[in-house]
This record gives sequence, C-alpha cells and structure tokens, in this order.
Amino acid sequence: MMSSMPKGLTASTGMDALTHAIEGYTTAAAWELSDVLNLESIQLIAKNLRKAVANDPDGREGMALAQYVTAMAYSNVGLGIAHSMAHTLGAVYDTPHGVACAMMLPIVMEFNAEYTGDKFKKIAEAFDVDTTGMSQEEYRKAAIDAVRQLSIDVGIPTKLEKLKEEDLDFLAYSASVDACEPGNPRRASLDDFKDMFRKLM
Repeated sequence: MMSSMPKGLTASTGMDALTHAIEGYTTAAAWELSDVLNLESIQLIAKNLRKAVANDPDGREGMALAQYVTAMAYSNVGLGIAHSMAHTLGAVYDTPHGVACAMMLPIVMEFNAEYTGDKFKKIAEAFDVDTTGMSQEEYRKAAIDAVRQLSIDVGIPTKLEKLKEEDLDFLAYSASVDACEPGNPRRASLDDFKDMFRKLM
C-alpha cells in the first residue's frame, strides 16, 4: 500500500512524524518513557526517510515503525508551537500539514534551543552526528542543521511564497491560542511568532 504513495506525500508525512517526535521529546510534559520512544523514532526517521522517499521497501518499513512509535509517545505528552504554527499555515494558505511542519520545525528548534538541556545532543547523535568535543552551542546547531538538511533532501521547500506581512497579526494570534501551544518548552510572545513566521518569507 505504501509503495504507491507519491514522493511528496511520503516526504511530508515523514517530516510530520519527525516533528511529532522532536516536539514530543522536548515538550514540557516529556518524561523518561516518552523520551525513549521519541528518541527511537527520531533515529528511525533519520535513517529511513530518504530511503522511503526513494521507495526503498526497507525505508518504507522503517518509517511505518517510526510513525507508530512516536504516536505512542506524543499522544501522551503533547506537542509544541511548530505544530501550532503549522496548523495556522494550513488553515490560512492551505499548506499541506507535513510541509508546514517541516518548514517550521528547524525554526522552532532554534527558538527553543536554550530550553532543551542536552536533548539536542541526543537528537544530533540520532542523526549519526559525532558530537565528541562539541560545545552545547555546537551540538544544538548540529541537530538543527541535520533536521533542516533532511527536509531539504526530501524536497520540502524552505520558503512559503504565499505568506504576507499583513497576515502576520492573525497568524501569530491563531498560533498562540492553538491547542499545541501550552506544550512548548518556551513561551512565545506574539512578536516571537511573527519573527518565526517571517523566516519563511
């Protein structure tokens, strides 16, 4: 069944799963059991999403497992503002949900970085990055870079041409009252939301 999925749909649903896993791993409600599951999902996605987009059967199987594993975790601990902002982009511009999540994820990771302890080190390592000798700033950047590169490699755009400055007030307010917002490890002001949305322009 999955072998008939178009590349774009495979990429976007896969990046949505990665957003679930990373937000679930760093959400305010995260705990030991959810962390184990989400970290495993991140590692599976890092290993398998490119292969799944290329329609490799092993990659497809790995992604099916990754999506299942993170669902068990994030459904119990919630998500964060990458999803809040993605929901808003989907509602206003009809942006496919997984695409919106993929575009917002590295931007939100940058915003949240100082509030994530050593978790970005483990995310970087899940992407097979050697963090030996890296400072906290370096491994956080390495994790964000790895996520952004995966998104680019599977064909997700980095800019949203439809996004307009005059829409930012509504977009920011809508994201701020989204059901996923309370789970974010760092509180975001309306100006913070606007600044993050602007990075897609």
